[in-house]
Amino acid sequence: MKKNNIFKVAGKSLKSRLIVGTGKYKSFSETANAIKASCADMVTVAVRRVNILDKKKPILTDYLNPKKIIYLPNTAGCFNSKDALRTLRLAREMGGWKLVKLEVLGDKKTLYPNMIETIKSTKILVKEGFKVMVYCSDDPLLAKKLEDNGASAIMPLASPIGSGLGLQNKVNISLIIKQSKVPVIVDAGIGTASDATIAMELGCDGVLINTAIAKAKNPVLMAKAFKDAVISGRNSYLAERMQKNYFGSPSSPVKGII
Repeated sequence: MKKNNIFKVAGKSLKSRLIVGTGKYKSFSETANAIKASCADMVTVAVRRVNILDKKKPILTDYLNPKKIIYLPNTAGCFNSKDALRTLRLAREMGGWKLVKLEVLGDKKTLYPNMIETIKSTKILVKEGFKVMVYCSDDPLLAKKLEDNGASAIMPLASPIGSGLGLQNKVNISLIIKQSKVPVIVDAGIGTASDATIAMELGCDGVLINTAIAKAKNPVLMAKAFKDAVISGRNSYLAERMQKNYFGSPSSPVKGII
């Protein structure tokens, strides 16, 4: 991606490069407070797990106004293309959402993406008019295949979903960034604010955080920490860090010493 400071995904301009998930919080109230502290413009919502449609039950839209924040329905909990497609078609039919996040998981232990089913689903959804942000492995070749098939954003994992292990493969993420013409947003496995800074310093266009905020002892304060971390990492990337050297270099002038 080019070094500009405008963050656009599928034609939508976002002020914040931090996207926040809405799962795992103690209550919708806590969810709303954390997201407010994060200053995120976009939130992900698991269509199969979070109530966004049934007004007879506690509903997320009472706490987060979809007219003021972008809802990104996702397919969390889907392990095959059929279920993922049905979930997103339901989201479009019931809520009018066309911008969606696709994730098709491979197994319940690692929650790694099933890339065969993911690529298959991406092709179908794009043909049906969806704008698809895709959770994927950190394999540059497969990430390129997703982009070639119309993905609106590439979302490689940092490490397994909910693990908090942070960015495990900076080389692969960097390769994906360099080759991609669509936004690259690190998704899954981020554990703390400094992990987000590292991802942004590599040149990622954004990061998606859920568990690291929701499961912090103070989710609201952690949300603010992530907001600041993403800004800091982006500024560091734009500033372009100093060159690394194997030997020392005096920080003060060596000429004119008395």
